[in-house]
Amino acid sequence: MKKYSAAWATMLVLVFSTTGFAETPRQLGPFILGHDIGEFADFVQMDTSLPIRYQESIREVEIKPIKGFKSGLIAYGTCAAQNRVVRIKLKYSDNSKTFFKKLKKRIEKRFGMADEYRGDPFHILIGWKWAFMDADNNRVTLLLQHNTRDEEEKLGNSIRLTMTNLLELDWECHKNKAPAEQTAGDTSKQQVLEQTGWDLFVPR
Repeated sequence: MKKYSAAWATMLVLVFSTTGFAETPRQLGPFILGHDIGEFADFVQMDTSLPIRYQESIREVEIKPIKGFKSGLIAYGTCAAQNRVVRIKLKYSDNSKTFFKKLKKRIEKRFGMADEYRGDPFHILIGWKWAFMDADNNRVTLLLQHNTRDEEEKLGNSIRLTMTNLLELDWECHKNKAPAEQTAGDTSKQQVLEQTGWDLFVPR
């Protein structure tokens, strides 16, 4: 823990490593894509680990309180990417748009302009996406968001770093292991209600 203390005292923005090609981010805060989740035991709450819905081979754990960040989820694989971090999602303590703009400029200075706008046209949700490929052909995406009112996304400022090829590899491994009927979903177990037609869909 001591080796991180000085960094947390001064760090107001994210920290990226530059392994592989010079400008491919792999690290966010203390977390590093592709590394074993066990390496970050001091920073996560393993008892919160849950599978992601519709992508059950990937599990997410909540982070412990970290200076500069309000909350976060670290995703890791359980099949081909056994215990390896595939995605890092963190929410910053500072929710202001001023912080968002300053952070975006710092990211642009390091990695260049974003590849894609991922927000809405009214700027209720502002999102910018960067895409990278490192020397080992790992595909990494970075998504920076500022959200003012969209309740389906985290309010304030958040960032997501994903090794997409590793995530996809783990999910494919899981699907190949699962029986075909489980992969497709077993509709025979659907419950039948008394209501039919529109009565089934309209609130009562």
